[in-house]
Amino acid sequence: MPFIWDYDINELKKTKSGRLLILERMINYGPSKGEKISLSEVKENWDKLHLDSLKKRLMKLLIWGR
Repeated sequence: MPFIWDYDINELKKTKSGRLLILERMINYGPSKGEKISLSEVKENWDKLHLDSLKKRLMKLLIWGR
């Protein structure tokens, strides 16, 4: 069973807040091998994401060009 530190990924996927936590960790620490970060999910949840400030600035530049 895959785990994100002390969380069970399968349990996190069942809730919106859990999926948001997975997305934040994928952006801040990089996706696991073979995983991809969904651009549509990032855009949809942009205002809710708690990201490292430098990564957030880079993502903002790459996604919206500003």
